[in-house]
Amino acid sequence: MQNLQNELINILQHEDALVVDGQLNKNKIVEMALQVDPQLIKHLIKHDTFKTHFFTDVEGVLVFDKIKFQRFVNNKSFLPDSYTAFKNKIGLTINDGTTDNYITTKNDVVLAWPHKDCVLEGGQTKEDQKRNEIFWNETLAPDEIDRLLDPKVFTNWKKYDQQGEHEVTEISDNDNLIIKGNNLLALASLKKRYAGKVKLIYIDPPYNTGNDSFLYNDSFNHSSWLTFMKNRLILAKQLLRNDGLLFVQINENEQAYLSILLDELFGKECYEAAICVKMAHLSGPKMAHKERNIPKVKEYILMYSKNPDLVKLNPQYIEVSWDEAFYRYQSFIDKSEGENEIEKWKPISLKQAYKKFNIDETNNEEVFDFNISNANKIFQTAINRSKDYPKEPHNIFLKIDDKIVLNGRELVFASEKMMEIKGKQKPSSIISDIWTDIGINNVFQEGGKEISLRFGKKPEMLLQRIIALTTNENDLVLDFFVGSGTTCAVAHKMKRRYIGIEQLDYIEPIPVSRLKGVIGESEIKQGELMPSIYYDQSGISKEVNWQGGGSFIYCELAKYNQTYADQILEADSKEKLIAVWQEMKEKAFLSYQFDKQSFDERIEAFKTLSLDDQKKFLLEVLDKNQLYVNYSEIADETFGISKEDKRLNDMFYGKI
Repeated sequence: MQNLQNELINILQHEDALVVDGQLNKNKIVEMALQVDPQLIKHLIKHDTFKTHFFTDVEGVLVFDKIKFQRFVNNKSFLPDSYTAFKNKIGLTINDGTTDNYITTKNDVVLAWPHKDCVLEGGQTKEDQKRNEIFWNETLAPDEIDRLLDPKVFTNWKKYDQQGEHEVTEISDNDNLIIKGNNLLALASLKKRYAGKVKLIYIDPPYNTGNDSFLYNDSFNHSSWLTFMKNRLILAKQLLRNDGLLFVQINENEQAYLSILLDELFGKECYEAAICVKMAHLSGPKMAHKERNIPKVKEYILMYSKNPDLVKLNPQYIEVSWDEAFYRYQSFIDKSEGENEIEKWKPISLKQAYKKFNIDETNNEEVFDFNISNANKIFQTAINRSKDYPKEPHNIFLKIDDKIVLNGRELVFASEKMMEIKGKQKPSSIISDIWTDIGINNVFQEGGKEISLRFGKKPEMLLQRIIALTTNENDLVLDFFVGSGTTCAVAHKMKRRYIGIEQLDYIEPIPVSRLKGVIGESEIKQGELMPSIYYDQSGISKEVNWQGGGSFIYCELAKYNQTYADQILEADSKEKLIAVWQEMKEKAFLSYQFDKQSFDERIEAFKTLSLDDQKKFLLEVLDKNQLYVNYSEIADETFGISKEDKRLNDMFYGKI
């Protein structure tokens, strides 16, 4: 095979577009072969070896087997592809020869997170009508990222409240923040101000399924996905308070591996729970292959603490039916002969009580109302293993150490399992690590009519439970995969402070728009501020009696090289990409491994690469340390940071 490759190089070596620095330009050769290009066919058919291998005589006519030839040219066992060959020639690739390493022991960084290829084309409405653009989750070695995680400059500051949009003049710890930019770099920038201050982090990252419902391309390879998560979780831990908690929602594709990673980063002793949540119904696509697969309706929420000794939860209760909560509570205290004289009380069955008080057992509403109003008389008995209560006198109630005892057993009353839920006393049960009651119907309507996501949003009820379980008013909540903004919207309604981070352009029409709706808009008439004329009433709004109000600050990481990265990804032709390169070589910060002169000398070979390979290459040559403006360089006129942005950044980072 190697000899055949060398022979092909020999016969094509005088074709500048087909052989570059002694290596075959595979992309161009395959393209010509598939087109049965006469120039290529002329060279091949003159050579006996290639004529024998790739041509077949059909009744005196030689037929070219272009598929067989394509496989030969693309054989990676002996021939690097033209992209790799080109990249090696200009000195960008470093192969350190290392063997496999544990994810937790490597200092590589997966900087970018997936986007682009799940955005619907104009007019598309279905989840499966996605565009398949290329996305590269590049893994950076430690020597490439010496300043990557330096604090960055924030710009484009805006404040939103009921009176609309305002300039930001002050920044305080009481402000809510929505940040646009790469979430890894934003987390690193938050450390100076917020390290050790966040009570709850909830994230709903890309699930690595290859079929994500939201705007992420989550087709990472496995090790890149774990590295991607590791980079962000290390910073997340530093932001947590000592009594803080992390919740990561994930499906089963990466749940087990993510658990191991979290054990490594937080410590096995910091594992608190793996909550199982019902997130889908047994209908539609879930039932398509029921003869072969068990339908999957669950997701996991992994819960970790920063310090398990300091964890203090607010127990949460859910409403259950009377029979579910009290099927063992079949006894009743008849106090007819003496309400306050325990010795005159009589134990009767609950059915006897219904009969005595003329309750129609066929009328469920009447039975329920009686049970609720008499819950302090309906009981079951239980053995108290630490007490030796007397069993005599038989069927006589005794009061011992503030406990009511009957026949040597302690009474447990139904009223002790009643909780006020939505303003009324209801039978209840404390939540466990299995949540099947989360309202998953009509979630697409939450956030208001402007938030038109049908899929991908998490229910407000889910975030309400997590926030109520782990935080109190004014505690700080962080979500660095903010998505549709559910975490921040719920935190706002529950009077918690919050920080949300999002990279994609939908941050304005979706989460920012949603939060503006949560705050509401007030009308000004004759110079007087009138009550809010609109505020979001979906989701948990009615339950928490949300009436609008509050504010949040929006800002962005100040782009530099990221501007060129965006232009590269958006280019839809080779001509536009070359134009981007012309600007990059004059203004962008490029990799120290990259030689601009060598590249320009080989620009014609570069032009023969596919558009996707050209994009991939130009993305790699950008210095990732300079994607966004470093705060330490805020005074450099190259970056054009305004005087007011300088003042706000100094305030944010505690310089003034």
